Amino acid sequence: MTTSVLVLGAGFGGLELSSRLSDALGDQVDVTLIDRADAFVFGFWKLDLMFGKREPDAVRLHYRDITTPHVRFRQETVTAIDPVRRSVVTDLDAYEADVVVVALGADYDLAATPGLVDAGHEFYSVPGAEAVRDALPSFESGTAIVGVCGAPFKCPPAPSEAALLLDEYLRDRGRRDASRIQVVIPFGTPIPPSPATSEAIVAAFAERGIEFVPDRRVAALDPQTNEAVLDDGRRLPCDLFLGVPVHVAPAVVADSGLTEEGWIPVDPATLATRFPGVYAVGDVTSVGTPKAGVFAERQASVVADQLIARIRGANAPPGYDGTGTCYIEFGDDEVGRVDVDFYSTPGQPTGTFVAPSAETAAEKADFAPSRRARWFGS
Repeated sequence: MTTSVLVLGAGFGGLELSSRLSDALGDQVDVTLIDRADAFVFGFWKLDLMFGKREPDAVRLHYRDITTPHVRFRQETVTAIDPVRRSVVTDLDAYEADVVVVALGADYDLAATPGLVDAGHEFYSVPGAEAVRDALPSFESGTAIVGVCGAPFKCPPAPSEAALLLDEYLRDRGRRDASRIQVVIPFGTPIPPSPATSEAIVAAFAERGIEFVPDRRVAALDPQTNEAVLDDGRRLPCDLFLGVPVHVAPAVVADSGLTEEGWIPVDPATLATRFPGVYAVGDVTSVGTPKAGVFAERQASVVADQLIARIRGANAPPGYDGTGTCYIEFGDDEVGRVDVDFYSTPGQPTGTFVAPSAETAAEKADFAPSRRARWFGS
């Protein structure tokens, strides 16, 4: 008997789940993978794109190139989800399945930050990163702010990375002395679970003259005065704004009845929702770990193990452990790493820091090719 699995979203979670099920179960499983986009992009490649280190075509892995057996990709937009019936409607078709896995990620609500569209840039989407790339050559002097507009947000190290890479970009072009860089983050430290990581980032900020504004978010941009307005009312002069936009669950997920307080609650060990046969992984959940691809990948692996055991009639496998690894760009071709654990000590996540080096940069460079081979078969 073949088990039908419908995977909504072809990001880290959807791609990992589909490939794992195909590899382990073969023709015992029939996977339909749906995404509105035509290509996958690693989040860290957007930083490369915005600073001119990669071309747009080089960051896109096209879904048409997926060769994984027993996995059918459909480029469609999900318009309705019925978690009770395990049925889904798209702009082109309708589906029912034995298992539904929601991996639709988080959308960006640019309108939630007045002035962001007209007076600033977000760099979390490919078009946003391209717009920053096009704007940077004309930034010759003034104040640049890398600011977070709301929490939670994907990839917590990204604002710090953007600031450090902006510093490198301006230094390389002889413009750094005429510019000021500030980082606004709604945390007391850049990476709260890891004091050592935060200390290294703050030290790098100090060394390079980057000003750190903790425990604040950017609530609005004022195009009339060229200022960023913080959530405490303070105003900062701003000639270039690179923003992390407010994140929200996709509207189709919110309308489905799956969410509570904005995100999908799941069993922290199995990633199962309260609806039988429906799971959720990655940024769309409130599982208690950061919204980042490596965590979505690990969660998808756990769901795959659950389904493989169920289909084979085996004992339940170990549950999700809340661990993950994030690479951090420090500029000048050096990359650090933080290994974090959100479950071992409930309420007190921990992190182990690996100092930036060329060796860790090489380790990061191997990350994308290994996933590409596993998910796309090339």
